[in-house]
Amino acid sequence: MKTINLDKEDIVRESLQKMQENLGGDKLPLRQSVALTCRILYAFGHDSGLSGQISARAEKEGTYYTQRMGLGFDEIAAENILIVDEDLNVIEGSGMPNPANRFHSWLYRARPDIHCIVHTHAPYASALSMLEVPLEIAHMDACLLYGQVAFLKKWPGIPVGNEEGEIIAQAIGDKKAIMLSHHGLLVGAGSVEEACIMGVMFERAARLQLLAMAAGEVQKISEDLGAEAQKWICTPSRITATFAYYARRAERFYKNGVV
Repeated sequence: MKTINLDKEDIVRESLQKMQENLGGDKLPLRQSVALTCRILYAFGHDSGLSGQISARAEKEGTYYTQRMGLGFDEIAAENILIVDEDLNVIEGSGMPNPANRFHSWLYRARPDIHCIVHTHAPYASALSMLEVPLEIAHMDACLLYGQVAFLKKWPGIPVGNEEGEIIAQAIGDKKAIMLSHHGLLVGAGSVEEACIMGVMFERAARLQLLAMAAGEVQKISEDLGAEAQKWICTPSRITATFAYYARRAERFYKNGVV
């Protein structure tokens, strides 16, 4: 066994290099990846009727892709994705966006590093939000979000005004996600693939937290181990590979009804 005398740091470094070389794949066009994200999130239980929005910066500055209002996440396809401007005027496509998309414009203006926003009313995240409890990242799988989840305790109401956009943009700060009390989850990431995966994991982390809280007190993990796990999970090649896997799971869901 040639690696038996290597320390953990060396093994991690070598493994990360191998993942970079062997994982990943071709990225989809933005319009297609946004539509696929909607369908993936539906398959993972994020459906809440017509609530929730997915958006991604489009090629022209000040515009972004988003889904058409009146369709559920499971009905979104590349051909019914809209391109809208910051005032929610439709630049390309037919129909209208969700008026609640207004706060997306505020986030995109405040955070040039954000290229995709996922906002859903997934059941476990929504249940936790009703308790006005922050999301605790205390499991290895959820460390994708370690140190990246803000918390808005005071619900500002439906996010259709400029005030709500300003409040949410300020509350998330420099983080990639936020728990919105009495509302749901929000993720703002550097790519559609990353935002999709973080959205799925946010809901899973909320479910794990509620299960743990029913049995006792959630115990924190140390900062160094949380950061180590985050680095392990968040490599670009692993993000791409995970998104592709989620897409295959979603395809099985639509075919067989099982994720």
